[in-house]
Amino acid sequence: MPDNNFPAALVQTLGAHALLLFVLLLAALLPLAAALWWLFQRYALPRDTSTLRPGVYLLIRLAAGFAALVAGAALFAGIAEELGDGERAGQLDQLFSDAVREHTPAWALQAFAGITRLGDTATLSVLAVVVAAALLLRGRRWLALAWLMAVGGNALLNTTLKAVFARTRPLHEDGLIQAGGWSFPSGHSSGAVVVYGMLAYVLIRSLPPALARRVSLPLVLLATATAFSVGCSRIFLQVHFATDVLAGFASGSAWLAVCVASVEWARHYRPSGPR
Repeated sequence: MPDNNFPAALVQTLGAHALLLFVLLLAALLPLAAALWWLFQRYALPRDTSTLRPGVYLLIRLAAGFAALVAGAALFAGIAEELGDGERAGQLDQLFSDAVREHTPAWALQAFAGITRLGDTATLSVLAVVVAAALLLRGRRWLALAWLMAVGGNALLNTTLKAVFARTRPLHEDGLIQAGGWSFPSGHSSGAVVVYGMLAYVLIRSLPPALARRVSLPLVLLATATAFSVGCSRIFLQVHFATDVLAGFASGSAWLAVCVASVEWARHYRPSGPR
């Protein structure tokens, strides 16, 4: 047990109310995502009435991507450092996981067992092929390439990070889901962030401008809710610790920022590239 009883008691309390915590965090995350998207549209996308040059807006978008990259990388590094400093973080992880297992009802576990399939390798692979084929049929070769590099690059990054940290998974004996391999960071979490976030971006860039403006916010919110729910499902199903999922969100967000910024850079300097 950790030496300080207060963090342990707090973690156990949060774990005992994990389902409520999930709902509250999701309810807070969606307005935050909406606000950030509004700011991005307001200050990073050219408008008909704007006097700024397109290159200035590109720099703003790249700066936003760089900020997301730094934030994600810093969060990942902080979690990795805590895990590497000793057993305290791992003990708190285990306390939270045990409390979640003891207090989550069976119907919720069944629901999360369905949600987690949205982040399975098979699901994301099929989605990657279907989207790439659709983009190629529409003549969007560079956007298809960017999409495949985002999905494939994240898979390679996550596999590498797992091998580096080699963290053992928590015990998951409920039979709802089985997972092998290393635990840190969560591949479902990073994969959901990259694939559904990049899918929202690809759709926004592929649709006619007027339609894209109308559906961009719902697409961003749907991608956010999907990625967050997939990541949290791994905690409820006991196949990942909470820090695994948080690290997966961080690494996925950082990689997504790199990919989107790269496409934006290519769009600006290659007129025949992805719009």
